[in-house]
Amino acid sequence: MSLVSLGGVGVDFGATRILDDVTFTVGAGERWGIVGRNGTGKTTLFKVITGELPPTRGSVARLSGLRVTVLDQHREFAEGTTVWEAAATPFADLIALEQSLAEQAAALATDASDAALARYDRDLERFGREGGYTFRARVDAVLHGLGFDPAAAKELPVARLSGGERGRVALARQLVAPADLLLLDEPTNHLDLDTTRWLEEYLRTLDATILLISHDRAFLEAVVDHVLHLEGGTAAVYTGSYSSFVVQREERRLAQQRAYEQQQKKIAAEEEYIRRNIAGQNSRQAKGRRTRLARLPRLAPPPGEEGVMALRLEAAERGGDQVVVAEQVRLVVGDRVLVDEFSTRVTRGDVIGFVGPNGAGKSTLLRALTGERRVDGGSLRVGDSISVAYYRQDLSHIPTDRTLFDIVHDLRPHWDRGQVQAHLGRFGFSGDEVLRRAGSLSGGERARVALALMMLSGPREAGTKCANLLIFDEPTNHLDVESIEVLEEAIEGYDGTVILVSHDRALLSALTTRIWALEGGRIVDFPGGFDEWEAARREREAAAAARAAEEEARRREAERARQRSKQDEAARRARREEERAARRALESIEARIAELEARVGELTGELEDPRLYETPEGALRAHALQAELQSVQRELEAELAKWEAAAELVG
Repeated sequence: MSLVSLGGVGVDFGATRILDDVTFTVGAGERWGIVGRNGTGKTTLFKVITGELPPTRGSVARLSGLRVTVLDQHREFAEGTTVWEAAATPFADLIALEQSLAEQAAALATDASDAALARYDRDLERFGREGGYTFRARVDAVLHGLGFDPAAAKELPVARLSGGERGRVALARQLVAPADLLLLDEPTNHLDLDTTRWLEEYLRTLDATILLISHDRAFLEAVVDHVLHLEGGTAAVYTGSYSSFVVQREERRLAQQRAYEQQQKKIAAEEEYIRRNIAGQNSRQAKGRRTRLARLPRLAPPPGEEGVMALRLEAAERGGDQVVVAEQVRLVVGDRVLVDEFSTRVTRGDVIGFVGPNGAGKSTLLRALTGERRVDGGSLRVGDSISVAYYRQDLSHIPTDRTLFDIVHDLRPHWDRGQVQAHLGRFGFSGDEVLRRAGSLSGGERARVALALMMLSGPREAGTKCANLLIFDEPTNHLDVESIEVLEEAIEGYDGTVILVSHDRALLSALTTRIWALEGGRIVDFPGGFDEWEAARREREAAAAARAAEEEARRREAERARQRSKQDEAARRARREEERAARRALESIEARIAELEARVGELTGELEDPRLYETPEGALRAHALQAELQSVQRELEAELAKWEAAAELVG
């Protein structure tokens, strides 16, 4: 079943053509990855799909009644909203209905009319049908998966959250919403590794169709089964995983290049024939060929490297072999210990992947490495021959009030205008764009400027050579996939030392030789790459899970033993109580038997007295005594039977 279909869609903004001839169909249950360079129209495409932006050309067909939720990059929340309330926003009507039902139930105590009961029954049925009994658990589960304590989230105001935390709340709000189609725009931004893995698993099991804009290649590989590649103003459809798309894209580009080259050879041959024969005896044939050549649809060459930054990282100086030495480093913020007892030695050529939960203290340690803050214990020293360049996650090191030209020229004052423009051109800034102020740039543009400055982090006379220790704090957050691939190649070819904080698993897998894993104030220095660390981590988690399962099994067995002991003790107490009751009953029965035996003796004695039968009155009395004796004897037999039963219980 088709949910959304686009046919020949084009979008123009004034004279600028953003999209042209975009055609694809999204079927129910499919998971699409939308990829392409920054500025190719990915977010615009989402607006076309939702109907927020009508296409300039073409058509968009949507399934009737289609429920769509959108995670965009602008996260706004009502004033005074708690984290839980913000995440549960899609259920606002259901929460209001729940409150109404409580009020109606209270009112029924005084007004149980047919109309009131009918309304209550109708609203209660709707509450259950729309998920009223499950939505709270769903909100709690998603918040927990995204790193929030659901109980604390009911009190925590959104206003107190960081930008990254607000992004996670917005993602939670979208994930809990009942929807047929989810449009996710960079959902892994600000997620750490564990949360990203949770999101992957959640999306794989979610009964919905997904369109996903992302630059996280490992995330795309884990989630999508179709790829829509925006390039050259249009879109190409690929079926399969992200890795399958990469192979198919190269094959398509190779085929396009071959077809283009063949057509160019044919055109050149035709033009040569026309040139030689247009005025000769074969003039008619030449004119005919010229007409056919003019009508020939011209193939475009495959998209080239235009717009892709040309990043090359080369250390200006070799530097010493001992790059960083940390001894018992301790970092504290307020009353919270971020890092404690951290000791390590970083040697030349190491590429260290620095991983850990958001907010654990990774950026704080990086600032200590660059000298921006002092350590609170121990020592942290960078080698004397080591120069450091630092790519900050928030890009705050880029002066927003200066033009791109001035920013570069400040670093290389001996460069002429052409050299400055050529350097910025390598990062996609050409012509008058070099006169733009940095504050007017998008996140992706500012990220490219930061990388352009990284290339110039060496001494002024070093040209385009850089420092010999590069520190990157989440460099992929604002880059498109192709720019990330360029960054990966540049770091791979770099001859210095790198410390890389990133949640991009593909980047970490491709580059790292060591891993620093920060959690709970402790850094584990793992002597291997990211894939090896992941494997070791999975083994540790499996072992921990096995130990936890064994411990749980022991706990349950101990609990069962305690329960059995309690049951046995209760049974013993019951038996003792039964025995005590039986003894009391036996004593009571024995006393009654004694009474009855005494009475039998008395009655027998009277009946055996001859004087009883001497008078008519005595004969009548004897008859009465005989009847009483028989009654007492019967009761005595019954009591004796009771005594035997009670005696068996007493043992």
